[in-house]
Amino acid sequence: MPTKKSPLDSLRAHRLMPLVEIRDASTAPELAATFVRAGLPILEIGLRTDAAIGALRGAAREKGDLLLAAGTVASAEQVRLAVDAGADLIVTPGVNALVIEYCLKNSIPIVPGVCTPTEIETARNYGLTTLKFFPAEAFGGVRTLRALGEAYRGVAFVPTGGINLQNLGEYLKLPTVVACGGSWMASAETIQSGRFDLVLQAVQQAIACVSGVGSNTARK
Repeated sequence: MPTKKSPLDSLRAHRLMPLVEIRDASTAPELAATFVRAGLPILEIGLRTDAAIGALRGAAREKGDLLLAAGTVASAEQVRLAVDAGADLIVTPGVNALVIEYCLKNSIPIVPGVCTPTEIETARNYGLTTLKFFPAEAFGGVRTLRALGEAYRGVAFVPTGGINLQNLGEYLKLPTVVACGGSWMASAETIQSGRFDLVLQAVQQAIACVSGVGSNTARK
């Protein structure tokens, strides 16, 4: 039987990390199925609402080969709850030592958020080299990432924050960027209203943009 890809391998393959905010957990299974049907079996559910853990459980029941990430994770307890609910990957806004150490101790894949050289070096000291660059646009976007990439040749980035279909391609062209994250493919309002047809269309447009840029194998 084929071996399931690791979370980071899935990110490298698809080059997209859709982040969603779910207010009603009952919408999660159909949302997850929509991403899979569109050809993007990756979903990051932000722990920003009371429904988030239930949404992770709902998506996990439908997931199959879906890479299910828990985002905006801020404590070791949230890591435990997210993993128990079915999360394969933990994503944090910043470099939280308690969260990182808990994940490493328990062999849980994690992509911590960074935006400065000091934070990059702190994460790298933990042996982590695939890092979320957040908030990307607010911290200089492509220009900043290009400069950071020249200084930290062994680090790969997943920029998120202000990324959309209009600037996605510019980020993906950077050799240090393995994937881009963002909420433009499925807004909270679109999910809440059940307009999964709009989600499907937005995901397909993003996939087409990735295809136009091509694959990125520069960062392992």
